[in-house]
Amino acid sequence: MNILYIGSGFVGACSAAVSADSGHQTLVYDVDKRKIELLSSGDRDTIQSCLFEEGLGDLIIRNHDKIRFTTDYNQVVDFLTDCDAVFMCLPTPEIGETGESDLSFYFSAAEKLSHSLLKRNNSDQKQYIVIVNKSTVPVDMVDKTQEIMEKAGVKNFGVVSNPEFLVEGKAIQGSLHPDRVVVGAWQEKDFQIMRQIYQRFVNAANIQYVEVNPKEAAAGKLLANFTLFNKLAICFDVIGRTCETFSDLSFENLRKILITDPRIGSWGLYDSLYAGGSCFIKDARSLAHQLQTAGQNATLVNETYLANRRQLELFLGRAEKEVLRPAQDKTKFDWTGKTVALLGLAFKQGTNDTRNSPSIDIVNFLLEKQVGEIRCYDPAAMEWFEKIFQEPKQIKYCKSEAECLSRRIPPLTPLRGGNSEPDVVIIATDWPQFRGVGDLLLKLKNRPLVMDGRRILQHQYDDLIKNGFIVIAVGSPLKKL
Repeated sequence: MNILYIGSGFVGACSAAVSADSGHQTLVYDVDKRKIELLSSGDRDTIQSCLFEEGLGDLIIRNHDKIRFTTDYNQVVDFLTDCDAVFMCLPTPEIGETGESDLSFYFSAAEKLSHSLLKRNNSDQKQYIVIVNKSTVPVDMVDKTQEIMEKAGVKNFGVVSNPEFLVEGKAIQGSLHPDRVVVGAWQEKDFQIMRQIYQRFVNAANIQYVEVNPKEAAAGKLLANFTLFNKLAICFDVIGRTCETFSDLSFENLRKILITDPRIGSWGLYDSLYAGGSCFIKDARSLAHQLQTAGQNATLVNETYLANRRQLELFLGRAEKEVLRPAQDKTKFDWTGKTVALLGLAFKQGTNDTRNSPSIDIVNFLLEKQVGEIRCYDPAAMEWFEKIFQEPKQIKYCKSEAECLSRRIPPLTPLRGGNSEPDVVIIATDWPQFRGVGDLLLKLKNRPLVMDGRRILQHQYDDLIKNGFIVIAVGSPLKKL
């Protein structure tokens, strides 16, 4: 089949690569020239620098004869002549703190598409086409898409909802071996087209192929993300907080008790400083907004969002609340002038995505507290994080976690460089390689305050404490000699 993807972000690029791998001729359009250049480079590392997803580069290169990337809309117009489906993969960010989705990117793309669809087949529009909402959109978006097309005079089309349930960092694996594929449509002919697109999955073992109406599909995505977000909030705000409050409780041991109940399961029961990313927060806020706009109560949805915010605020506040200076003065910890090593800038391991990364709020917090220096490192997200924080002179981007902890690092300016070990080490992302940071810490002459936001050093807490470190970890009371 011939499939057009509008939008080459995380959803569009990964979905298009899998479509090409399924044998479909695929065209991906985006207005971002730099992104299109990287994705169409034919070089795996270059592709990965754009979207750090394991297997994405290999999949695009292997199927180069079936996938094209373009910023030239004329190619889109030509492609529509024999196009079977258009996947709408546009960003739908939250407007401020309102919970309402910003649909301007979607509406702009849909209106432009509607005018192009009028011209297909020499304006006869004889080729039937489905417009597929792939991005997370409001429940009634199918109606709005229909209205845009009908208002423009588009004929011989259907509107489908086909939300993605991909996990960043595992998107290609999840696309090739999904747990379920959800397709929402009103007409049997639309279901038939989608079955052709997803032929490899329709009757596959261990894959649930679910057909519902398009509003149910859209609502299902929002509710699935809220349910997962809520489970994380329960872990942070109840389970983890209980372990922080009472002595002689091990988070890992309590986790074992809980996950051995099959009704509870293991997903989400890992304590963390924050649940970031592009989906959970935005989708929970959108669900709350839609419920409240319809006159319903959304207290539980809103409280899940607030519990997540509270987790990060409480974690950062623990240093000033719980840590005392040496016994002779007994004064509280003070961030002013401190050198801080911040390990992890992506919102989680396996991705270069910094959207809603806790490290954004951490850096803003540290700048507000007037620290002297912030040394940042991440294996994949450095370039994207640096675009967010280009100006503050206190920030230094390091080449490794070891450099962040080093006594001497390249100078921030010709007049001032790092000439001391850090006073505080904050672990904000659960990259597996950070499990070895404890060994680096034990080699330091200084004994920085360790703030483990992922419990990634829990296997070395005892060693660190015996060697004079103070450890603040989510899911544990303050640990010190």
